[in-house]
Amino acid sequence: MALSANALQALTQGSDAAAWRVIVKHAVEIASKPLAAGNAPSEVVKRDREIGELDLFLSSSGWDLWQTFGGSVERTSDRLVRWWAEPFSAKAVLILDGLSLRELPWLLQGATERGFTLHEVSANASELPGETNEFARALGFGSRSQLQNNGGGLAHKLQPASTESVDLPWKDCEGLVSNTPNQIFWHHWPDAKLHDGSGAGQGLEPLTKDVVQQLGSEDFWAFVERLATGRRLVITSDHGYAATGYFPDADGEVAQFLKQTFSSGRSKAGTGDTGPFVPPVALQINGPHGAHLLALGRRKWRSQGGYPTLTHGGLSLLEVLSPFVELTK
Repeated sequence: MALSANALQALTQGSDAAAWRVIVKHAVEIASKPLAAGNAPSEVVKRDREIGELDLFLSSSGWDLWQTFGGSVERTSDRLVRWWAEPFSAKAVLILDGLSLRELPWLLQGATERGFTLHEVSANASELPGETNEFARALGFGSRSQLQNNGGGLAHKLQPASTESVDLPWKDCEGLVSNTPNQIFWHHWPDAKLHDGSGAGQGLEPLTKDVVQQLGSEDFWAFVERLATGRRLVITSDHGYAATGYFPDADGEVAQFLKQTFSSGRSKAGTGDTGPFVPPVALQINGPHGAHLLALGRRKWRSQGGYPTLTHGGLSLLEVLSPFVELTK
């Protein structure tokens, strides 16, 4: 793992918060390096494996750090509430559902090429488990669909704002941005695409090609520009995703336990048995969304209907970190 001796020392000897700072910073550095469309699929896989070294540390010797993840890494929901309170006269949030750190280079390159000013590029924590409705609830919405057609209501934490939630082409989205100063726009891509291709083989390669197409398109950037015109804009997500097509298969008792506990998912509500294994293969996390058992690290197991090759809800870095990109035009 290309971590300096100082960084490794912080991981093993410093405070949990310091360890998480090093881990998150390192993951962002690996993921955000520039990408070219031609070699993107192979390069993204290479980066996935590099970040996998950190996941291996977190599941083999540093697993107790996961218990402090929620308290050490600011959650995207809290970061947005804090950002919303800043004295900008008009602001917009674009939530791209399921966007992971892998997609950061396209946002950064696209913004720079098109004359946007980048104010912040960072990563924050998803809710645990990393699921859509947990994030919606953390912001005070009943669900993602509540935002549709300005139905966000008055109970949520990002007041006042016009809200929208759709799965439409970017060109159609541009026309849905109203003239109200504050906008919250939740788009279902790439999550919708992720679940489309999640059952087919490797999954990550077709998704990466789609990402190159979408985030490189003039339609996407015209939509972003419409949101950013006269407003401070943040692009973020509710959670990332795991490319389990590259995870090793668990076998024997471990596989049996994981399959019995999680079926073909990565989390399960409630308290329960985390199994007799050391290091553990599942952890119980008690957070604002109650107690959940979460699959730990990069393992998949045989399950009926096939284990999805792109999925979320467990404890690996690319599932639980969301990009946070603040820009203006």
